[in-house]
Amino acid sequence: MFGDPEQMAAAMRQFADMLSAPQGSGPVNWDMAKNIARHAVVAEGDPSVMEGERRQIVEALRLADLWLNEATALPSGLDGPEAWSRSEWIEKTVPVWKRLCDPIAARMVETMGGTLGTLGGGAEAQAMAAQLGPLMGMMRQMGGMMVGSQIGQALGTLAPEVIGSSDIGLPLSETAALLPGGIAAFSHGLEIPSEEIRLYLALREAAHHRLFRHVPWLRTQLFGAVEEYAKGITVDTSALEEQIRGLDVSNMEQLQEALSGSALLKPEESERQKAALARLETLLALVEGWVGTVTDAAAEGKLPSVAALSETVRRRRATGGPAERTFATLVGLELRPRRLREAAALWQALAADRGVDGRDAVWSHPDLMPTAADLDDPQAFVRGETRFDLSDLEEGKPDDEPGSGPKAPGDA
Repeated sequence: MFGDPEQMAAAMRQFADMLSAPQGSGPVNWDMAKNIARHAVVAEGDPSVMEGERRQIVEALRLADLWLNEATALPSGLDGPEAWSRSEWIEKTVPVWKRLCDPIAARMVETMGGTLGTLGGGAEAQAMAAQLGPLMGMMRQMGGMMVGSQIGQALGTLAPEVIGSSDIGLPLSETAALLPGGIAAFSHGLEIPSEEIRLYLALREAAHHRLFRHVPWLRTQLFGAVEEYAKGITVDTSALEEQIRGLDVSNMEQLQEALSGSALLKPEESERQKAALARLETLLALVEGWVGTVTDAAAEGKLPSVAALSETVRRRRATGGPAERTFATLVGLELRPRRLREAAALWQALAADRGVDGRDAVWSHPDLMPTAADLDDPQAFVRGETRFDLSDLEEGKPDDEPGSGPKAPGDA
């Protein structure tokens, strides 16, 4: 159980070196998270990108971007394409992971800090917590360390299999990039020329960057859904209390071991959270469905193995690839492959009915976008009348507001 305040303070000071690592003003120790992730990829082998590999990837991304001009009305989003090692992917995508994870981690750390501050429960524990008030901040830092450790492990697991900057359908970087190691992992077992595989994956990467560069409201909507999810988060502390009941809190090693299980960090889902996740899931499905449709159209007639490559990507999604699993670990979301297939069917139907320009004009404003109900019946969405007059939405909108994307045919 509890020791006296001096004993606990002494034990906490033994842990101070780890807690004193700089972590900025957020809830997560991101320096720790990055170090854990890097250690994991180095342990598996993370060779630097050779000059020949870099040149092949940059040339593939540039050629893919040219091919996309025939398949979409959105202009190029390619600006200084790069080839990354796994460690570089971690370093360059952490700022976006931070934005995605911090809102949820803040609530989790707050709950964990409060629970750690009243170890064992009861009036005696509450009284002891009051005496140890100055240590509560350190308790929250411990929570930040534990969440940072979980994030680092998740990113370290994802990095060896990630292909580029857009595997999860979110804009993890403003730079289009592919990883030679990720391409090699994707190619394993495929009897398809390496150049075809590289070009197909470059098409997907370049298509993502066109979308995120020229649909300015999309990034805000995606991250806003994650933040909305975080606002209503509650953490079930029963498992945490069960783990720590009866522990000697002066034994930091024992306490850290008890709190290391990732299951303790899983949030409960409220109705508010479920609604936010449903919005996010639908929008991610629309992004991925559009990218797949545009990629396959651009590759048709140029890459003989386009059908096999497209099917490989679909299988990767259907089996819950590393990106989906990691995203689920970090923010509680799993992409549903059924939605991805239906989203692709909707974009294909729109192109057949309205042409490429008409299909892509739907991205002009969030109010024009299909809903989850529309994914259930794509043909009904295609047949339906536009719910808003696009020219009215466009009028008076500054470049950084929704509605500043491509116009429908005939708009001024």
